[in-house]
Amino acid sequence: MTAKPKPLFLGIDTGGTYTDAVLWSEQGGPKGKVLAKAKALTTRHDLAVGISGAVDAVLGKSATDPAAIKLVSMSTTLATNALVEGQGGRVALIMIGFTGADLARDGLKTALGTDPVVFCPGGHDVHGNAAKLDLSGLGAALPELGASVSGFAVCAYFATRNPAHELAARDLIREKTGLPVTASHELSAKLGGPRRALTTLLNARLISMIDRLVAATEGFLEARNIAAPLMVVRGDGALVSAAFARQRPIETILSGPAASLVGARHMTGLDNAMVSDIGGTTTDVAVLDGGRPRLDPEGATVGGFRTMVEAVAMRTFGLGGDSEVALEDGALNPKILLGPRRLVPLALAGMMHGASVTSELERQLRAPNPGRMDGRFALRTGVPDRLAAGLTAPEAKLYELIGAVPLAIDRLLTSNAQNATLNRLVSRGLVHISGFTPSDAAHVLGKQANWDPLAARLAAELFARKRDGRGQYIAPSPEAISERVLLTLTRLSAEYILETAFAEDGLDGAATVAHALVQRAVDSHPGIARLSVALDRPVIGLGASAPLHYAGLAELVGNECVVPEDTDVANALGAVVGQVRVSAEARVSQPKEGLFRLASGQTVRDFTDEAEAIAAAEADVRAIVAERAKDAGTDNAEIDVSTEFKVSTVEAQRMFIEAHVVAVASGRPRIAV
Repeated sequence: MTAKPKPLFLGIDTGGTYTDAVLWSEQGGPKGKVLAKAKALTTRHDLAVGISGAVDAVLGKSATDPAAIKLVSMSTTLATNALVEGQGGRVALIMIGFTGADLARDGLKTALGTDPVVFCPGGHDVHGNAAKLDLSGLGAALPELGASVSGFAVCAYFATRNPAHELAARDLIREKTGLPVTASHELSAKLGGPRRALTTLLNARLISMIDRLVAATEGFLEARNIAAPLMVVRGDGALVSAAFARQRPIETILSGPAASLVGARHMTGLDNAMVSDIGGTTTDVAVLDGGRPRLDPEGATVGGFRTMVEAVAMRTFGLGGDSEVALEDGALNPKILLGPRRLVPLALAGMMHGASVTSELERQLRAPNPGRMDGRFALRTGVPDRLAAGLTAPEAKLYELIGAVPLAIDRLLTSNAQNATLNRLVSRGLVHISGFTPSDAAHVLGKQANWDPLAARLAAELFARKRDGRGQYIAPSPEAISERVLLTLTRLSAEYILETAFAEDGLDGAATVAHALVQRAVDSHPGIARLSVALDRPVIGLGASAPLHYAGLAELVGNECVVPEDTDVANALGAVVGQVRVSAEARVSQPKEGLFRLASGQTVRDFTDEAEAIAAAEADVRAIVAERAKDAGTDNAEIDVSTEFKVSTVEAQRMFIEAHVVAVASGRPRIAV
């Protein structure tokens, strides 16, 4: 008799550069076991291509029968990137009870751009009492709108206290157009109409995009005979079903960073920690509190827009393995500067283009004196030519000289003005600069070996020939300058982690870290007054290069630094080990003495007894959250209900003002049987 295969879990993370995949089993101890992991280049034009590359690799490495996979979960940067880059479908915004002046608040007008907006009379007051609703203008506009937009966003005044007018508009739009409609009360229970409208607008824009990603992923899974539920990581680290994410794609912003925090906790078992995730371009720092990511209390900010979406409070810094290495200008003993710009490491350029890079570096080394442009190359990024439209004559002329093979900048530029022109081409995403980076320094010291060590060494030798304020070489050897670069990266990492900690404590993080006393404490500077600074919790180091760059971090932050074994795929692992977590809210107010009004879900009811109204509210949210948990993908949810009262005391008498009732359901996602 053949033994039934143990269920396996597939985690996927689509990052900006790489798509990671992890095959994980609950067997193998309390933390389970990673059976295989793989990376493939992310294909932004079709994310399913990168996903298939990574997933096929883990299936091949583990010799796994795809039918044994019983759950698939993914984190994605798609929504985040779309909002940052201003992408998304054209949608119509329906504002009920608002005026044109409200568009000027919370960036709503900027976010709307040229998309249409329709204002309708209606809305409610703070107690849920209705103004007169008139949807005739909306009805007249729907034929034209239905033919020109991909969806609708509906926001009514005080809809969180009574959603009746949003529901009426939603039903009318669906009946007349059949297009997707997002109503604001479905996304947030917070007050603040314009920001709730902004969140609703962005959600409506993302629906078709996330729908395409989910459909492509489901199609790939079906082709590989993987018949398992598909889950998606939200920005707060919780899992939801793909169907749930399709309706509320705005909640997937910051999905990737949130997944990394879930993965960090799972791999280390630490409930309280600072988490620092270093990549090629950036370092993301966040806080774990009580086993959960600390969330941004004001709502996630993406692409310059402050939303009402609960997401991890993440601080991002321009520091990574591919950061630009530069030298402080005009100092007797100049500091090494890193980032924020990303360069193509010369070791990578050398591996891809061989002598085109190394012969030019050798030429520059033969010169009797160092040149300002030494060790710098320009090459095209490979974007379609149509994206180069609109260049000025100097930009077009310079762009024409640059090709797919790196070109030494000292041969390319003939004046200082052209350097500014080149930087404009870089900022438009048309040209990459290749130069000396921490990744090159790691190759020189034998701590990284996946690219061309000769190109890295030549680059380090050129950089070491730069002169300080006394006219002396800044380092005696390629090894010496490379050691300084790596020490600087670790030192800056410590500063950014401490900056995040100070900011979370309510201080100006950057100014506090820059203070001379903190600088002396981090450096353990000797003196009559001995200073020290220490985190109250350990640091978890994530990222493929974390074992290298965080080796000396502990002594700088005053606490240990834990780098897990599978730190290079923390996001993908976090995507598959997380839990479903959803919530529901209700409010009980007192419009007049002796009348208690309950607003929960899509209903509003009145009671004459406070205790009866509170009991009904708690029963409502428990039922709503149980249904929502099933929709989100779990059949075994634990539900917690809490009630917060607002009361006052007048002449020794308790006066009820409002009660806020919240139910939270959490549980592991259902798996295929």
